[in-house]
Amino acid sequence: MGLLQGASELFPVSSLGHAVLVPSLMHWSFKQSDPSFVPFLVLLHLGTATALLILYREQWVAIIRGFFTAAIRGQMKTDSERLSMLLLAGTIPAAVLGVFLESRIKSLFASPYEAAGFLIANGILMLGFEVLRRRAERRAALSGESRDEQEAHFTSAERISFRAAALVGACQALAFLPGISRSGITIGGGLLAGLRHEEAARFSFLLATPVILGAGILEVPQLFSKGVPVGEYLAAAGLSGIAAYASARFLLRYFRSGRLDPYGWYCIAAGLAGLALLHFSL
Repeated sequence: MGLLQGASELFPVSSLGHAVLVPSLMHWSFKQSDPSFVPFLVLLHLGTATALLILYREQWVAIIRGFFTAAIRGQMKTDSERLSMLLLAGTIPAAVLGVFLESRIKSLFASPYEAAGFLIANGILMLGFEVLRRRAERRAALSGESRDEQEAHFTSAERISFRAAALVGACQALAFLPGISRSGITIGGGLLAGLRHEEAARFSFLLATPVILGAGILEVPQLFSKGVPVGEYLAAAGLSGIAAYASARFLLRYFRSGRLDPYGWYCIAAGLAGLALLHFSL
């Protein structure tokens, strides 16, 4: 589970959907309805967040310093200060929805059928994001501009508007549904906001960290109760972090030229296969 979570969390294929679906397909003994299941998943996510903090450690130092500097000054002057406020704007929608919809969201974690269905929906969303992006690229190409001028239409994470950051954050809130990929939905939201693919991935990974840490503060203390194998869970979180670090390094290279389409088709195929296997009890 740790390796599965870490490998799939940052890929746009929904680690949560896989975490709900795979145990049922593999006939593993633990149940998704167990009270410790969600805290366990959050602990695995903390492994992912740790990997992202290590990967972006220099940027996070600049972001945190920029946040307090801009807050005290009352004005943003540097890219790091602006990025810190954009991340704040993007974090608020997911945090608010997570608090108010917590019980309803958790009830979905026990249903592998719903996870498979949401995986199919996630794949359709990934393909839709790329269709819209290609239209924007075609419009730029038809304008008669040079390649460099066309690229200028798509910006870096520090340059998007606060409205766009809030849009990406609202997209992130959809990832509470098992099967909807947090990274996929936020990368897609970033593409709609005008980010380059690589920058959309970077903003997605940065945006994930505060949400995961906040969920950890709320959920992980529930693991420290009698009968919970905390040592095994921590080992799983460590494996999750290692897999997530490798995944993030790969994806940042991949999105320099790659797109969401392959992951969209994978999610549709995985969801359909999951539904078939569950239906026939294979």
